Amino acid sequence: MKEYKTILEPGTGEYVEKKSRFIGYVRHVENEEEADAFITEIKKKHYDARHNCSAYSVGEDKELQRFSDDGEPGGTAGKPILEVITGNRLHNVCIVVTRYFGGTLLGTGGLVRSYTEAAKECIADTEIVTKQCVIPLVITTNYNDLGKIQYILGQDGISIRNTDYGENVVLTADVFVDDIDRIEKKITEATAARAIYDRKEAEFVIR
Repeated sequence: MKEYKTILEPGTGEYVEKKSRFIGYVRHVENEEEADAFITEIKKKHYDARHNCSAYSVGEDKELQRFSDDGEPGGTAGKPILEVITGNRLHNVCIVVTRYFGGTLLGTGGLVRSYTEAAKECIADTEIVTKQCVIPLVITTNYNDLGKIQYILGQDGISIRNTDYGENVVLTADVFVDDIDRIEKKITEATAARAIYDRKEAEFVIR
């Protein structure tokens, strides 16, 4: 996967149906362990609630998806929450919806709607961002060629992470994975092969 959507900040939201309160919490998680820890945290916070239903999707490529109805009728809670996550094409996200029973049975349709709306509300309370896979490219150049390299990077909207000035100049640029060969070729031609490259391990950054 070359890019994916996720959230950075936690979000909360609430939906009320016939006096039953559905409180949604969403958080960015990097793996299954963080998701399970978040679910445990919310369960401890709302230990007196009848249900704490959850769903998460983790992994930028081969997603691990899990959901729990936590005592609600099968398919009425965890799966609808997961469908909100997948419907927004979110990755590395966990949602927990806490239910406080209001005294009236909601039926299958009412439960699905309520858990869905609570999940939507907590997502609406945060910001969805796009992370792209880049290769941090460390470029070592002389001062005469620096302007040429900065111009090439600027033309392609490539972010320069940092610049170190010494005997030579060392730039670290976040180059989109599909562009790495083309960018290196352009810089090589512009500097008559004087620039030196060092590709670092690919990572996901906010663009």
